[in-house]
Amino acid sequence: MFMANEPVMSSTEPYTAPTASYDDYRAISSSAVVTLILGIISVTALLFASLLFIPVVGLFLGISACLKIKSRPTELTGFPLALIGTVLSALLLVYGSIHHAYVYATEVPEGYQRISFHDLQPENDPEYLPSRPQDMPVPSMAIELDGDRVFVKGYVFPGGQKENLKQFVLVPDMGTCCFGGEPKLTDMIEVTLQEPLRVDFSYRKRKLGGTLKVDSKLKPVSGVNGVYYQLDVDYLK
Repeated sequence: MFMANEPVMSSTEPYTAPTASYDDYRAISSSAVVTLILGIISVTALLFASLLFIPVVGLFLGISACLKIKSRPTELTGFPLALIGTVLSALLLVYGSIHHAYVYATEVPEGYQRISFHDLQPENDPEYLPSRPQDMPVPSMAIELDGDRVFVKGYVFPGGQKENLKQFVLVPDMGTCCFGGEPKLTDMIEVTLQEPLRVDFSYRKRKLGGTLKVDSKLKPVSGVNGVYYQLDVDYLK
């Protein structure tokens, strides 16, 4: 029995479904999301010049994502994400490049000559062989550096002692330094620090300056097969 004041529902009244927004039918561009992620992790390029490729990839992917979203507005969304990632990548690429260029131009102290481990590797050209002892796997360039004051960068090779090191072996990369294995003979420099310099083992790249000595015979060193190169260091950073 119905009360007089109760509304009566009509069975013929049409049902109206809730309307969906326009954005509900557009997919978020995966390129836009990846661009934003690359833009954020591009901060690491400020620490290592070798990681500058990250903002480069982020920049080109971001431009592509923005153009793609603009050309397909009815299918894709995520333009703000792509734009933010692109701007971050561009800014960090420019700033990172300037930063590393400045560091490279100013990091060598006066009186030192910059060298790298690449300069210490064996030569394959037979014309160099007569200019050095046949039992030395070191290049003529290294022999010519014997006794010179040089500046070189590398990592402390992990040994038994980890702190307050006065003497250690310097290696060129993190792979050799941190994941074990025996470095090549020409990828090792025995370092001796002058007083009062000391260093602790870490994953940080070190900058050293000192007098380079090239031995004609392999010098035994504890923990490794031996070294041809020795560095008497009076500059450490």
